[in-house]
Amino acid sequence: MSTGEDRPPSGVRPSLFLERQSYRRRRLSDAARLLPFFGAALLAIPLLWPDEPGAPEGVPLSSAIFYIFACWAGLIVASLVFGFAARRMAIPDDSEPETD
Repeated sequence: MSTGEDRPPSGVRPSLFLERQSYRRRRLSDAARLLPFFGAALLAIPLLWPDEPGAPEGVPLSSAIFYIFACWAGLIVASLVFGFAARRMAIPDDSEPETD
């Protein structure tokens, strides 16, 4: 059984704020986790375009293919940006002195 020495006193509440670096790292990982869903939504947009065979206002296939490849390239660039940002945040910052 615990003696209660490791718990803070009942009147003292733990801090609700995180360190700036860990907060940014968590938000970056949250955004990276949402990237596949965002990409799926972008790639599904051509399914909503009008597809009437005799209508002149239909979207040409070349435009749809260009849109899909532009989204694909944009998702690659976004994932590279997230990767570089995650690598940069993983490196400890040596400018601040360490405290015990």
